[in-house]
Amino acid sequence: MVIAMKKKILHQPTFLIGMIITWIMLLLTVVGFFYTPYDPTQMDTSSKLAGCSFEHIMGCDNFGRDIFSRVLQGMGNTFLIASATVAIGVVCGVLLGAFTGYFGGWIDEVIMRIIDVIFAFPSILLALVFVSIFGTGKYNVVFALGIAFVPSFARIVRSEFIKCKDMDYVKTARLAGVSDLRIMFVHILPNTMTVLLSSIMIGFNNAVLSEAGMSYLGIGVQPPDASLGSMLSEAQGYLFSAPNYAIFPGVMIILLVLGFSLMAEGLKSR
Repeated sequence: MVIAMKKKILHQPTFLIGMIITWIMLLLTVVGFFYTPYDPTQMDTSSKLAGCSFEHIMGCDNFGRDIFSRVLQGMGNTFLIASATVAIGVVCGVLLGAFTGYFGGWIDEVIMRIIDVIFAFPSILLALVFVSIFGTGKYNVVFALGIAFVPSFARIVRSEFIKCKDMDYVKTARLAGVSDLRIMFVHILPNTMTVLLSSIMIGFNNAVLSEAGMSYLGIGVQPPDASLGSMLSEAQGYLFSAPNYAIFPGVMIILLVLGFSLMAEGLKSR
């Protein structure tokens, strides 16, 4: 059944297109960790706002820094922050959702009311509150966004556990004397993976956009490190004189989000 489902997913055109885009973006991200054509922080006043050329394929910014090198570094920072954010949200959300959905009772009521309060605030607004308290920087952004993403994953996992906990295979496991923890994480959790994977991909998109938004506002990744959002912020004054400065970081954000969105859509329409 699992093999048949995998084959069906892989034959989804949207999933395949999304996977190709995602792999290309991941390849560029990995390359950026080990190699960039120029030092992303190296300034060259003679190349200030230079256009696209064989020497600088994406041109240079207002400080003469190579845009392609900064895009590679920015993609790495954005990808790491988004991945860490989703990891925190998934781990905490799965644990909270699993225990509240499986056991129910007053613990479920208390935890879900707290989650409802957190969920009522937009994630980026909640992250802004955390950052204003603990300060700027990539690690504080990861912590803030991670906490803000917990409620969405907790609600999804909880609903799936409520749906699955009274199914026949769970009742059979209980009769066989299987422990509650084993039932939760060995029997029920794997049956929620399709919904969870789709949610993780959507969550990654939201994390990319949130990180880009916070860096755009100057409270995310701090100079001299590059971020796609901060590059867009720096480029807004040169939209007409050097459009390549804003176009390339913007296109990379779009492609990052598009790839995972298409994969999530493919999983939903399996």
